[in-house]
Amino acid sequence: MGCRDFTTLLPRPRLQQFARDWLAEDAPWLDIAGWAASRRNPGGQEEAVLLCKSAGMLAGSPFFQAVCEEAGCTVQWDHSDGEWLEPVTRVATVKGRVNDLLLAERPALNALSRISGVATVAREAAQKAKAVGWPGQVTGTRKTTPGFRLPEKYGLLVGGAGTHRYGTTDLVMLKDNHVWAMGGVKEALDGVRALAGKTLKVEVECRSLEEALDAAAAGADIVMLDNLTPESLHAVALAVKSSYPSVVIEASGGVTLTNLHQFLGAHVDMVSMGCLTQGSPSIDFSLKLSHGLCRRDTDSSL
Repeated sequence: MGCRDFTTLLPRPRLQQFARDWLAEDAPWLDIAGWAASRRNPGGQEEAVLLCKSAGMLAGSPFFQAVCEEAGCTVQWDHSDGEWLEPVTRVATVKGRVNDLLLAERPALNALSRISGVATVAREAAQKAKAVGWPGQVTGTRKTTPGFRLPEKYGLLVGGAGTHRYGTTDLVMLKDNHVWAMGGVKEALDGVRALAGKTLKVEVECRSLEEALDAAAAGADIVMLDNLTPESLHAVALAVKSSYPSVVIEASGGVTLTNLHQFLGAHVDMVSMGCLTQGSPSIDFSLKLSHGLCRRDTDSSL
């Protein structure tokens, strides 16, 4: 089965804005080194090779390409998002003036490395859940890098995990502070329903069976069982589902790749993991001018 193509999910204006912001952050003034490097061949086209130098899933090519295009370069891809890469793999060829290639290099690589890292960890989590036959969904959370949420959410999708909510407006979540501020679960749900009506789903964070039953009884669409031990989690999930079978049960808090299997159960519909975005390592990519490639940068597969 081929990899699903999520690239068309990304609005082009947002990709362009990311590219402009990243380039402006990295080169806010004069690019003296780029000017000096271009003097040997002013205005001439150069070619650079994008290499993957550590094992991982490729993700983030639209962001990489947006940066390159914003800098005046073109990209020809040899691999697509969702493919697993082993080192050393030639991923793409980038063409442009040498100063433009050097300008795009670091912001484009930063994005690709980070997004591919998120996708790689998401893939591992999704595969662990699938391996035990669990039919639910592993998702990310809002624990994302400030200013980098869309790329990281995209990485989750490419890796096979769910995104959960993107922000505070596409799903109403009542966390413990909301509930305490409004005087209780029912009061909190009544408050948000008065404004949102039935057009938005409402999720309530619960830390006990009593809170979970109160939330379900008050009309919550999703009950998040937060920071429960696996044993308590499954007992509470069963109790809630027995009385309110249509309520979606989410497990969250303290879930890692190591203990994920303990949170997967027949009455748990979703497991959210902050570590998919907070704890993912970057995948090692590099961009090398073709005439500067040396043997240690490549292998016989290139």
